[in-house]
Amino acid sequence: MDRANERAARACSRPAAAGPFDHISRRFDARVNATVATLHPGDYYVAADGELVGTVLGSCISACIRDARLRIGGMNHFMLPMSQFSSSECWSSSAWVETRFGNVAMERLINEIMKRGGRRGDLEVKLVGGGKVLDTLTDVGARNIQFVREYVRTEGFHVVGEDLGDVYPRKVLYDPSSGAARVKRLPRSTQVVAEETRYLRDIDRAPLGGEIELFQSYPAAHRKES
Repeated sequence: MDRANERAARACSRPAAAGPFDHISRRFDARVNATVATLHPGDYYVAADGELVGTVLGSCISACIRDARLRIGGMNHFMLPMSQFSSSECWSSSAWVETRFGNVAMERLINEIMKRGGRRGDLEVKLVGGGKVLDTLTDVGARNIQFVREYVRTEGFHVVGEDLGDVYPRKVLYDPSSGAARVKRLPRSTQVVAEETRYLRDIDRAPLGGEIELFQSYPAAHRKES
């Protein structure tokens, strides 16, 4: 077993947190007149009534998923496409460990929505992120885009919007009750690029998602709504 697999196996043996969303920062933002749950790499969250969900993305991707019939949903934020461990095999690991990988992040978010009464046939998806923000030979963003498009196609989910690729970091704010996803493209020379470089370099030692806040507030206006 190689080092990456050993780390994942050790993670599976760790006790589960008290709740999957206990570490998520939730604050009232007067500019949007709502409580905003802020996600970091490895996080996912299903919003309570009236809450919004936000994050900043570089080469990472967020899937905004909701049950359009019940108007409930949430968002994830994953860094890399695939883990060899499925969500069921590693369900007891810390929320931030395996959910850095797209396959587990997607499964866990969808399962949480279904626990609240959602149905797979009523799910609608918006995809954001995957920018080539790092000057490396490996285009992590492109790999993430390839993964998530293949995932939703294979699972038969209805994709109602996407803002993927290009070379920009993005700030996204999602309202699961209405399905609106507001996206602002950021300059490449922002803190998110430096933070993502560090996360990818130290992925086996990165701290809990809630310990680093990439941004604290949202601008008054957003450039794109899909």
